[in-house]
Amino acid sequence: MSEDKAIWPPIDPIQAGLKGRCPRCGEGRLFSGFLTVGKRCYSCGLDYSYADAGDGPAVFVILIIGFIVVGLALWLEVTFAPPLWLHFLLWIPLAMVLCLAALRLIKGVLLTLQYRNKAAEGRLDQPR
Repeated sequence: MSEDKAIWPPIDPIQAGLKGRCPRCGEGRLFSGFLTVGKRCYSCGLDYSYADAGDGPAVFVILIIGFIVVGLALWLEVTFAPPLWLHFLLWIPLAMVLCLAALRLIKGVLLTLQYRNKAAEGRLDQPR
């Protein structure tokens, strides 16, 4: 990631990530598609080539949504003991909708935090 020479007001990375906005100016869009990161910010010109969240968002989504859905399914089973088809009818669509919604939010937050903390690939120092 190249050094940023311009002076920009501080942007809250959590809020910018949840809104899917540029981590530098808070105005431009971070995503060009549902989960596709854009090439650059149309407002301030920040190059998004640094942005690589990897598998981090998927791991967080699986852990968070899995905990919620499995907990609700266990509660429903213990409380009402519905048939198995009702569990499938309830929990599979709910898990899919929650995962898709949470994946974009968490990916945006991780990318804005990556910019804020200047996170990059590890490199060995080269003698000059």
